[in-house]
Amino acid sequence: MKKRVAVVGMLAAFLLAACGSATSAVQTVDPQNFLASASQTGAVVVDVRTPEEFAAGHLPNAVNVNVEDPTFESQIASLDKGATYVVYCRSGRRSAVATDAMAAAGFTSVYNLNGGLDDLAAAGATVVTQ
Repeated sequence: MKKRVAVVGMLAAFLLAACGSATSAVQTVDPQNFLASASQTGAVVVDVRTPEEFAAGHLPNAVNVNVEDPTFESQIASLDKGATYVVYCRSGRRSAVATDAMAAAGFTSVYNLNGGLDDLAAAGATVVTQ
């Protein structure tokens, strides 16, 4: 019985560690901290909205990688997993999905905006159109 409890305990610890490592690469930040992270040298700004939404307005130098595109996972697979990424969308739902997928794919430094593009604009971010 003690052996069974020990095995179950070890399995639970392993599963908790695995879950924690998948999400530790992602930090959810407010608009001010998002903008500070985006201004870091080498940070890649990723807009995960649709191309139509992106064309209507986005952050300067942002790249558009539509999280709802069936090729999203293959698109992020071609990115440098060691770079810093700051990810946003309209409301925060799609960026959360995208950053979770990035963490699961092995990305190590990912910032997710708590909110959306309107929140960034309200915090003073410049929004440009294509």
